[in-house]
Amino acid sequence: MSGQSYRDLVVWQKSMRLVTDIYKMTDNFPKAEVFGLTSQLKRAVVSVSSNIAEGQGRDSIKEFIRHLSIAYGSLMEAETQVQIAANLSYINQMEADKSFQQTAEIGRMMNGLTRSLRKSITDNRQPATGNGSATDNRQPTADN
Repeated sequence: MSGQSYRDLVVWQKSMRLVTDIYKMTDNFPKAEVFGLTSQLKRAVVSVSSNIAEGQGRDSIKEFIRHLSIAYGSLMEAETQVQIAANLSYINQMEADKSFQQTAEIGRMMNGLTRSLRKSITDNRQPATGNGSATDNRQPTADN
């Protein structure tokens, strides 16, 4: 899609901050988890910002919405994995709550962006009035 870069999207910027915070958090996970929870959590959180960026770079609003949906699913996956880390005492509840505040804000922003994009699709489907529209009953002439 044309227009602004994905880097200009505040939701992408906040999701990138979440990636950094999660990577730092997982540094303290047990080494036995390097191919388990650590890897899954990192992949999930990277998927959030990656899908926002990819969707914004696609050719259509519908594809952007689809990628936002995938990003939202990855956000929920990451949130669940943070709770698992807290349940296993890899992180304390304060660290988990900080992540949950970030994911909640990012989720709200993605939902708002999705609503806005859906509205723009609906608004563009409304029949236009004027020359050449479906509601224009004038016959074409050489002058128009």
